[in-house]
Amino acid sequence: MRLPLSGRRVLVTRAAHQAGTLSDGLRALGAEPVEVPVLEFQPPADPAPLDRALRGLGAYDWLIFTSANTVRALVERSAALGISFAMTTTPQVAAVGESTASAARNAGFAVALVPQNYVAESLAQSLAGQTAGKRVLLARAEIARDVIPDALRAAGADVEVVDAYRNALPDAAPGLLKAALQAGIDAATFTSSSSVTHLAGAASHAGIAFPLPGVPAISIGPITSATLRELGWKPAAEADPHDVPGLITAVLSTLS
Repeated sequence: MRLPLSGRRVLVTRAAHQAGTLSDGLRALGAEPVEVPVLEFQPPADPAPLDRALRGLGAYDWLIFTSANTVRALVERSAALGISFAMTTTPQVAAVGESTASAARNAGFAVALVPQNYVAESLAQSLAGQTAGKRVLLARAEIARDVIPDALRAAGADVEVVDAYRNALPDAAPGLLKAALQAGIDAATFTSSSSVTHLAGAASHAGIAFPLPGVPAISIGPITSATLRELGWKPAAEADPHDVPGLITAVLSTLS
């Protein structure tokens, strides 16, 4: 039986440890996922603020996770410091989306809030009425938007922001991208703004035109779409809901 995406090659730009769910979903529809990881997660340049926050985690009222990568970073750093979440008084947890919430639960956190829409603006709006006069810890990537801390501070929260990790471009990315394009790509998927900017960086290193000529870009959500437009690549489709299953559906609607 011929599957709806049989013979289609779809670029997957997620970090190597995260590509599986998206690649498996595409493969189930007959596509060939072409994995070119353009993100590599490294410790923050200065881990001291994160270490202080983890050692004093019980002093916060809320802990905000904006990605599964943040959860992973906190778990790994806590283990290195000998901190056990099971033996520590932990704050209420808010997660920006269901995949992030799932990662937090698997790490031992009880998740109190997941916004209806999986974007920072929706999380900030959902939390604003609950954090006035409260201490809030936001652990995130080294370079990130200030939507959440700005909104919560305006609502009266005491927000501390710490870097949990930083994004780097893997050394192998330019060569992998060049080989992928030589074999042909039918669509490119993006799960974050960083995946867009890092693919642009990989293309530059490889001497490849960006946006990728003739390749439709498919975005996981409005912030990622905005970054694509800023770099001159109008998204062909945007996931709805803004998660990996929604992204797979958007690929299907674009290519079938």
